[in-house]
Amino acid sequence: MIEGEGDLFPKSKMEKQYSEQELVRRGKLAKLIEAGVAPFGERFQRTDTSKSIRKYAEGKTREELETNPHMVKFAGRIMFIRKMGKASFFSLQDRDGKMQAFIQRDVVGEETYTLFKTADLGDIVGVEGLVFRTQTDEITVRVEKYTHLTKALRPLPEKFHGLTDIEERFRRRYVDLITNDEARRVAFLRPRIIRGIQNYLDNQGYVEVETPVLNPILGGASARPFITHHNALDRDFYLRIATELPLKRLIVGGMEKVYEIGRLFRNEGMDTRHNPEFTTVEAYLAYGDLEDMFDLAEGMIRTLAQEVVGTMKLEYDGKVIDVEPEFRRVHMVDAIKEKTGIDFWQPMDLETAKKLAADHHIEVEKHFTVGHIINAFFEEFCEKDFIQPTFVYGHPIEISPLTKKSPDPRFTLRFELFINGSELANAYSELNDPIDQRERFEEQLKAREMGDEEANEIDDDFLEALEYGMPPTGGIGIGIDRLVMLLTGMTNIREVILFPTMKTR
Repeated sequence: MIEGEGDLFPKSKMEKQYSEQELVRRGKLAKLIEAGVAPFGERFQRTDTSKSIRKYAEGKTREELETNPHMVKFAGRIMFIRKMGKASFFSLQDRDGKMQAFIQRDVVGEETYTLFKTADLGDIVGVEGLVFRTQTDEITVRVEKYTHLTKALRPLPEKFHGLTDIEERFRRRYVDLITNDEARRVAFLRPRIIRGIQNYLDNQGYVEVETPVLNPILGGASARPFITHHNALDRDFYLRIATELPLKRLIVGGMEKVYEIGRLFRNEGMDTRHNPEFTTVEAYLAYGDLEDMFDLAEGMIRTLAQEVVGTMKLEYDGKVIDVEPEFRRVHMVDAIKEKTGIDFWQPMDLETAKKLAADHHIEVEKHFTVGHIINAFFEEFCEKDFIQPTFVYGHPIEISPLTKKSPDPRFTLRFELFINGSELANAYSELNDPIDQRERFEEQLKAREMGDEEANEIDDDFLEALEYGMPPTGGIGIGIDRLVMLLTGMTNIREVILFPTMKTR
């Protein structure tokens, strides 16, 4: 008996609750219980995986395997069955892949073979047996012991197509991982990429740290936040939109080289490149500047491409992205001039800039200044055309409240890295002047009052930290989800997030 045995079927409307296949599987579940077989199993101690079995057998002939018998014990999900009366072939899938098994009634006995014949695709079982090669030379396990572990009460999707509805693939990622080899590839490659990021930064002398997810002040980026309420303190907090300000406090404190890999939350739209919950790495280098961040970004991406993926020529969205050559650098104003002929290097008042925007069908919001209009021109006419890796630098000061000014005070020492028309990284020579920083925060506050919901608030504690002295610092943030997209060849961000945010059905 098992807990819930009496609930194998609902008491009414059974036909409407379950498909025909589901009814058959629940019938088999009842028979397992009647036969004294635990339908949801117990611990099974494996000695091998499909990978270790293949590794052992590779390079050995059929005769060599028969001459030196090798016993293995592994488990997995049944993905294929070919029943042939007194003997059958089936395949088991574990984390590393699939392995064929061969079971004979005369070897395992009538009772066990009968148990096997009740198995369905999707059931999880354990087997113990000898490794051999079939007549077609396929590595196979000849089963001597067969153990039922878990009964699957729902059928898997049709094997050749899996989950064909892309929304259902993301909602039921567990089924997608069972049936979709590409989803499994990405799922296992992503943590290797993250580990590669950690190794790269660790080898550069950076220290990995953790900072709060709940923040009392909105700051560190221009974005709309998620707001939550802390009952004990009876006040609202923001889910962090960036890790920047806490990390720069650690630079003030003397940690000098720090980074954090963490989740950020932005209350914004969803599309193929945006998810409201996403992962970034931010790194800060005391006594550095924007030039150091150019080097860090190029070096990290090249290293990941070579060491994790195995090539610097990445196939992505029908193109070949080559990360080996030195990345192009272009000033934002020069990029706009190349595309539109408009020269924002020339002194320009707001009315002139607004007229240019109107002539080019660019919407101007209430809080916009000339710098906002420059950025809007860039977003409209330029960024989508940067296919090969390109650093765009020199952002207007109005959209860069945490960045040092460039020699031309209208612009800042900042870059964004674009690949295939998508921003992958954002870096600064960090603003460490507390007086200038307060003025920038105050300008952000004015923009907020004029309707800019993404403007920063004034962070007095951060300003106090700067007054203790922060050394010249370079900082960078890299979107890990988009980086994983590039390195895995995926063009939809939901493909690289195991459980993306989904609309309500």
